[in-house]
Amino acid sequence: MHILTLLAQAEPDPELVRRLMMTMIPVIMIIMLIAIVIVMIPCWMILKKAGYTPWLALLCIFPSLGTLVLLYVLAFGEWKVVPAPQQPYPGGYPPPPTV
Repeated sequence: MHILTLLAQAEPDPELVRRLMMTMIPVIMIIMLIAIVIVMIPCWMILKKAGYTPWLALLCIFPSLGTLVLLYVLAFGEWKVVPAPQQPYPGGYPPPPTV
C-alpha cells in the first residue's frame, strides 16, 4: 500500500522511501540466497556423480559467471566415471509373460 502512495505523490517523502528500501533490501537478499541454494544443490550432486570435487558447486555463489563456468567445466571436461558394464540376461531372451 505504501508503494502505491509513494508512486501517486509528486514529491515522495524521503523518510518513506528510505524505510521502503530498508525493507526491500533484506527481502531481495533472502530471495537471492534461496535461489543460489536451489541451483547449488543439484550442481553439488552432479559434480559428485561426474567424479569432480563437489566444492566446485560454490561457483554458484556468483550466479551468472560462476554458474556459466561450472556449466562449461561439466560440458567439456573429462568425466572420471566409468559406466557400469551391462550384464546380459542369463539364458538369452526373457521368458514370455504368463497369463
